[in-house]
Amino acid sequence: MRIIALFILVIPGLLSALGIKLMRDTLFQILQNPFPFLWLQFVIGLLLLIFGVWFISGFVLYRDRKNNKPGVHHSE
Repeated sequence: MRIIALFILVIPGLLSALGIKLMRDTLFQILQNPFPFLWLQFVIGLLLLIFGVWFISGFVLYRDRKNNKPGVHHSE
């Protein structure tokens, strides 16, 4: 079961890494093959990064709630 969870987390992690690479390439004015415009490449990279971080953080939050682990509470 843990290996399945690992694969579920690796795919969004790779998508996030691809998003970072696309945004970095845009910063250095390197246009990748399937994208006709640099701004489109940057937007797709940003969306991939946001999706990957969102999915991984949601997975961790779900797992912590399932295992009854308390979250961080800020006291004043």
